[in-house]
Amino acid sequence: MSESETKAPARACPICGKPATERYRPFCSKRCADVDLNRWLKGGYAIPGAPDAEEDGELAPAPRGRDED
Repeated sequence: MSESETKAPARACPICGKPATERYRPFCSKRCADVDLNRWLKGGYAIPGAPDAEEDGELAPAPRGRDED
């Protein structure tokens, strides 16, 4: 196998789109890596989920068992 067959294809930096460098992979530079870290720390990346009942100040009802009917 040649070296070109074993290396993964180069991907673009997810922040600016430039080719990624090995040192800062998957980013192209320290700056883009820091921009990404800042987005994580500030809550810019979030996985949406169901609203929590306690956020409204009310407790969620306790789950009921089958023999409580």
